Amino acid sequence: MEVIEGRELQVPDAVYAYQLDGKGGVTSIDYDDKVTCDEPCWLHLDYAHPASAEWLATTPLLPDAVREALSGESSRPRVSKVGDGTMITLRSINFNANSRPDQLVTIRVYMTDKLIVSTRHRKVFSIDQVVNDLQSGIGPTNSGNWLVEISDALTDHASEFIEDLHDKIIDLEDSLLEQQVPERGQLALIRKQLIVLRRYMAPQRDVFSRLASDRLPWMNDDDRRRMQDIADRLGRGLDDLDGSIARTAILSDEITTVMADAMNRRTYTMSLLAMVFLPTTFLTGLFGVNLGGIPGGGNPFGFATFCLTLTGLVFGLGWWLKRRRWL
Repeated sequence: MEVIEGRELQVPDAVYAYQLDGKGGVTSIDYDDKVTCDEPCWLHLDYAHPASAEWLATTPLLPDAVREALSGESSRPRVSKVGDGTMITLRSINFNANSRPDQLVTIRVYMTDKLIVSTRHRKVFSIDQVVNDLQSGIGPTNSGNWLVEISDALTDHASEFIEDLHDKIIDLEDSLLEQQVPERGQLALIRKQLIVLRRYMAPQRDVFSRLASDRLPWMNDDDRRRMQDIADRLGRGLDDLDGSIARTAILSDEITTVMADAMNRRTYTMSLLAMVFLPTTFLTGLFGVNLGGIPGGGNPFGFATFCLTLTGLVFGLGWWLKRRRWL
């Protein structure tokens, strides 16, 4: 594919339609242009848009094997060679409004040395970051460099989210040292985010490692070295995730212990109070019967004497419990 018609790359509802200029910038693809393939063309599509979906299903520029992959169901990160190109599926932290970061966004890419077709449904902020660099003239210059920059941005966002989860765990640990139990569900949400991130970032690290080791024709040695550095950086993030998951397990046990201790203290206090007031309850019940012969029933100071006796009995039991070290 040396020269293609601009109309073959014209998708009305495309998110981006650019051709890299080889100097870190981009030019827009016009409908009437004949696009030379000296530099790669990049189409970024939302596969849920009608025109984009039709283009993906009918364009002769894509192999049949990748049409469904570019618009299919979400899957774990993976990479596979398809003819002269490579099909790559990656995951990004979700920074969209009204969404949790762990509800990861999928980006699918089919690329050759001259054509890049990427698809998504929800916005991928890592791609917008690369687009801003391209529009400023400091972006990638070729297909391999483009993939490295995208992977680097995805890993940066994943590392930031991992660090944020790490800070939240530290806050929970500090609160527990002060015997403060976190709100219900807070620790469970953090553990869920850690596990989801671990599930998808581990295969994504493997994708980066494979891209670094496979000698793809559109990646040079410098791109492979940078891709391996990205894989190593994500691997260190996975180590932090494993440590954080273990720490949340310890936190869960500690929260259970703190709550059990608090319940035991309350139960113990209630038992002591019941013991203190048991004799007084017996005496008030005994003297409260409606029968004749109650001692002091005809004495005007009988009730006051009875109350003082009960008060002395309570203080006496308290002194005895303290001496026995039950209080």
